[in-house]
Amino acid sequence: MSDQIIPAMISFVVVAALSPILIAVLKKFRLIQPIRKELPSDHQLKKGTPLMFGMILFVGVIMATLYSPTPLMFFLAITYILFSFVGFLDDFWKASRQDPGGVSGKTKLVFQFAFTGVLLFYVINELGIDTTIHIYKNMIIELPIIFYVVFITLFVVGSANAINFTDGLDGLLGVVAIPTYFFFFMISERVEVQLFCLIMIGCLLGFLIYNIYPAKAFMGDTGSLAIGGSLSFLAVLEKVEILIPILFLIYFAEQLSVILQVSSFKLTRKRIFRMTPIHYHFSLKYGWSETTIVAVFGCVSWIGTFMCLAYWKYLLHL
Repeated sequence: MSDQIIPAMISFVVVAALSPILIAVLKKFRLIQPIRKELPSDHQLKKGTPLMFGMILFVGVIMATLYSPTPLMFFLAITYILFSFVGFLDDFWKASRQDPGGVSGKTKLVFQFAFTGVLLFYVINELGIDTTIHIYKNMIIELPIIFYVVFITLFVVGSANAINFTDGLDGLLGVVAIPTYFFFFMISERVEVQLFCLIMIGCLLGFLIYNIYPAKAFMGDTGSLAIGGSLSFLAVLEKVEILIPILFLIYFAEQLSVILQVSSFKLTRKRIFRMTPIHYHFSLKYGWSETTIVAVFGCVSWIGTFMCLAYWKYLLHL
């Protein structure tokens, strides 16, 4: 355990120390967040805040790879990098052109589906992950490979984007993602997964020093899509797909609120929520502050994590 805690602590210190430098560089090159006009008035005050701060989390990827240069760790690192690349393209477009729309959704999805397909091919053929879905101890569903590939591809891309939706308030995704990484750290019997998750937790804690309200810089898709991709593939590696509705509850609630809002408006011209993703609804409808929403969502994420740990230990793990 100490062998894993030390690099995690180092990652925390390095992220905390280097963050002011990265923030200064982002400001110098005017890589700042454009704010959508429809967002609440308090968000308009955030105009000019540096974007792409999620790049600082590469400290964790580098640290994990240097500390444990194994095929599995390289896979985890490459997964993070590929999804981060998609987010970087979107962030750079937004910041450099001051266009809140960023790269088109179709373009981002093409990249995500392509990267997911390549990564999934490697998982099945090189890491030996089978095409089963574990439901309850000895209750296992074995899917034909084509169905499994389609299902997991949709799951990974959908989950990555759901996690991306969660990055909408200061500190929100960092606070919600830490319990999710903690879950995979607790259940995994792979040293590389344990190390990667613990280092990511250390990085996120260092990151939150500057991202918690009022944020000095925003994570951007550079970080949120990368976190989404890595967490999604961790679920695939650990064969806990059955737990995802609870483990990813906050992420899916954010994504589902957008889907319901768009569908309702197209069909009835009426909105279900004041604004989506749903964290904005709590702010506009109930007057919750950003810190309150982040704290509540973080608590829900921890509750979901402990529920999943209990299910995994007593009902799923052999």
